[in-house]
Amino acid sequence: MSDSAAAAVGPRRDDLIVPARLRKPRLRRAEAAEYLALVHGIEIAPATLAKWAGIGRGPPFGRLYGTPMYPRDGIDQWVAATLAPVDLGDMKGKRA
Repeated sequence: MSDSAAAAVGPRRDDLIVPARLRKPRLRRAEAAEYLALVHGIEIAPATLAKWAGIGRGPPFGRLYGTPMYPRDGIDQWVAATLAPVDLGDMKGKRA
């Protein structure tokens, strides 16, 4: 089997580090915070997500019988759109 065929059949890279309970298509607020930390390395408290939801910031979410639910794909897209790209050009020849 070729590498591309194996990749199509095998698990995604982020699925290898994500517990099964966080692989659902929609996550509760505490689960979304845990997902952000595990997959993206961004530690945001559930209370911060709640505050951001109230002021129109943060990842997109909907409500299911009043419970905020965050789509995993929406979280990933929000992170990609929110994080500034890394520019290593400024770091060349400089020491930290």
